[in-house]
Parts: sequence; C-alpha cells; structure tokens
Amino acid sequence: MGELAYRRVLLKLSGEALQGDAIGASIDTTILEGIATQIRDLTKLGVEVAVVIGGGNLFRGLTGAAAGMDRTAADTMGMLATLMNCLAMQDALIRCGQPASVMSAIPVMQVCDPFTRRGAISRLQSGEVTLLAGGTGNPYFTTDTAAALRALEIGADVFIKATKVDGVYDKDPEKHADAQRFETVTYEEVVERQLRVMDLTAVTLCRDNSLPLVVFDMAQPGNIEAVVRGEHVGTRVVARD
Repeated sequence: MGELAYRRVLLKLSGEALQGDAIGASIDTTILEGIATQIRDLTKLGVEVAVVIGGGNLFRGLTGAAAGMDRTAADTMGMLATLMNCLAMQDALIRCGQPASVMSAIPVMQVCDPFTRRGAISRLQSGEVTLLAGGTGNPYFTTDTAAALRALEIGADVFIKATKVDGVYDKDPEKHADAQRFETVTYEEVVERQLRVMDLTAVTLCRDNSLPLVVFDMAQPGNIEAVVRGEHVGTRVVARD
C-alpha cells in the first residue's frame, strides 16, 4: 500500500448521490450506507475527512426561485435540506462504527452544533468525520462554493468532488460521444473554456488559494481511496504555476 497524498480532505457530495436509482425516494439507505463505509475506511487510513452534502434530492433553492418563490427563502430551504442529508449521513456513519458530528452554518441547536473553524478542526484531529451543513449560511451561494470555503477554512489538503462521471470533460460526455476527459486541467482553463466543473465563485476561491480539486466518480469501488493515495483517478484541477 502506498503513502497517502492527502491527510485532510474535504469531500463534496451532491444530494442526488444519496438517491441512487430508487424511484420516489429522497435517500436510498443502501447508497447512504455504502458511502458511509467508504468514508469510514478512509479514516482508518489516517485521513481526516470533512464532508459537505448538497440538498438537491430534497429541495433546490434555484428551482424554488424559478417557480416564483422569494430567492432568499428558497435558498434558506435548500440550506436546511443539506442539514437533513448531513444528519442522515451522521446516522449511517455512527451505525458503521465511525464517530461523526454535524456542524451547521445555520444554528439549529437542538440537532447539531454551529460551525466554527476551530471546532471543526478539533473534531477532525480527534478522528471524527465532520459533516458541514447549512451552506455558507447565506443565500445566493451554491453548495460547491460552501465546500470550497470550508475546505480553505479547515486547511484541507485537497477538495475532492464526487460526481456521476469520471472527471472533467471538454464537453458533456452524456451528449457527445467524442468528449475527451482531462487528467489534469488548470483553473484558468476551466474558466476560459467554460468547463462545467463548479460555479465561478467556487472555482475562483480554489484558484486564488491554490487549492487542488479532484473530480471523480465515487460510484466506482475504491476510487475515493485511490484519490487520497494520489493515484490517477478522475481529473485533477490545479492552479497555473
């Protein structure tokens, strides 16, 4: 077994990743438990893991706003949806033997603690998986931006983003058979070529702070461990030298 390339990681999951293929279900418990097991196995390697989960399986702020809702109200509902997903993941982690806790940018004292940078780092250092809910606590910011921000705040070595595809492509691989996957790409190229990796705010945060990003397919067994070992999985996005 090789050495670890990263010791502290921020894992970003979409809310849709928890649905699997279950029809009419917001969370597929089999998928949830499978992801929890992979995260637990990371901690056994000595990796400190923070997790941000989107809320799109429950409620998406932009969708609500497009339907006529006030944008701030809709985004707040979306942020609360991320808290529900984090509570579900916390339960799955604890049931598979992994200590975990939820911290939220929106205070909900009855169910979790408010996010603080020092508190999150302390929990990571103690071996807890730390689930970071509530986005940034502010409307008009995506969960990807929240994940990039939290990765920087906790001093993560890498931002790893699980997706439904195996990396970053020059065009949508689901629509174009000739789409080419990048093994490595710079943030500048992402912006210039308008590659659909994350929103521009998240990309800029990572670029300006030289935070590496790895985009990969978590559905493939062993991928997440391969990422933390520095193996060539998915696409690595880096700042230009």
